[in-house]
Amino acid sequence: MFEFTGRHKFFVGVDSDGCVFDTMELKHKECLIPHIIEYYGLQGISKYAREVAEFVNLYSKSRGVNRFPALIETLRWLQERPEVQARGVRIEIPQALAAWIGRESRLANTALAAAAEATGDPQLAHALAWSQTVNATITRVVRDVPPFPLVRESLAKLAQQADLLVVSATPKEALEREWQEHDLAQYVAAICGQEIGTKKELLAVAQKYPPNQALMVGDALGDYQAAQANGALFYPINPGAEEASWKRFHDDGIDRFLSGRFEGDYQQSLVAEFHRYLPEQPPWLARV
Repeated sequence: MFEFTGRHKFFVGVDSDGCVFDTMELKHKECLIPHIIEYYGLQGISKYAREVAEFVNLYSKSRGVNRFPALIETLRWLQERPEVQARGVRIEIPQALAAWIGRESRLANTALAAAAEATGDPQLAHALAWSQTVNATITRVVRDVPPFPLVRESLAKLAQQADLLVVSATPKEALEREWQEHDLAQYVAAICGQEIGTKKELLAVAQKYPPNQALMVGDALGDYQAAQANGALFYPINPGAEEASWKRFHDDGIDRFLSGRFEGDYQQSLVAEFHRYLPEQPPWLARV
């Protein structure tokens, strides 16, 4: 369990990208996906590579997954697309990277660098170079992206009675830079990224609180699953409807949580709505 000692009776974990900050589209479309195309030789099918990678990372139940499993999922979808096969483009799955993902819980550059050095595997070294390039591009490109409306007010309201923790699959350096840039770090007890553990591992601290006094706020299915695994409540920030989600949370959800009226029908209706925003099947299958 991630070591954390709280001061309040309530706990709230909060995701960052796409949840607090409107950075998901910017990071993936301008930083991560172009380098997938560059590093994995997808120039000849860039149109399809973009569509698949956007579906995996932004518009499906895989939204918010760590970049390395998302890369493997993207390449596997591309292997199956008849348009890619018709163009004679051969998609290789880096099996060494897939194996590393299967045995490593901390899917971060530091762990991948250690594995690449220990094994000398060129696929691991290549994935590390890709990921490092992505980080460098994010540092250069992603700036001046404010939090969604009513995020600041919501965090300030919660911080009076709850221990707040940033729970994210983003590298810690980027998280700290963004939360400090917009003066939001003052509201949270700690900022935790991919180097510390998975969201499920980080949210284990919720087990120190009564079940109806621990909450995860997130925009991805992984956030919901991490909350479920640790007996925490869940409030969804619906992709594409973030402003409305934060307004409902600020105006109604926070008070319900702090007063013990969140669990039950209210949460169930939110989760049902949330699932409708995240399809399992990609749109290109309907076009076949």
